[in-house]
Amino acid sequence: MSRSGQPALSPLDASELSVGVVAAQWHPEAMDGLLGGAARALADAGVDKVAVLRVPGSFELSVVAQALAQRGHDAVVALGVVVRGGTPHFDYVCRAVTDGLTRVALDSGVPVGFGVLTCDDDDQARDRAGLEGSSEDKGYEATHAALSTALALRGLVSSEAGGPASPSLDGDEDL
Repeated sequence: MSRSGQPALSPLDASELSVGVVAAQWHPEAMDGLLGGAARALADAGVDKVAVLRVPGSFELSVVAQALAQRGHDAVVALGVVVRGGTPHFDYVCRAVTDGLTRVALDSGVPVGFGVLTCDDDDQARDRAGLEGSSEDKGYEATHAALSTALALRGLVSSEAGGPASPSLDGDEDL
């Protein structure tokens, strides 16, 4: 696991946003951690318009993420856990969920926070799930990323419409 280059997560005011969260049911301990991290990030950003839907597994995340995006949410967060087994199933599911969620974001223009853990074993999943003693909180990080991107898009639309532009996240307004 590499945390090299990870940006600091700055406070956000996303209180005007509506967010859809879709979460898989496999690996309930890690999923509880991911959902807890997402809830903390939403609360920290002041978001109270939230829809949470559960699906059987990570493969099913994309279709529900798409439905949430189509129903007018400003951002979607997809949470899941895929643990490597002894067959190629891991590779197929990881590719399908990654490609599917990418397609949802690009086709809809709605940011999708990618909170899908792809791990070699259950210990790695727990260590990244934001549980007590975990070294990472990917549910929080994925939610923060979706909110940050939604705010950036909202600022872009506002500046193109002649309204006040939101400052860029890194200060590079004139690329």
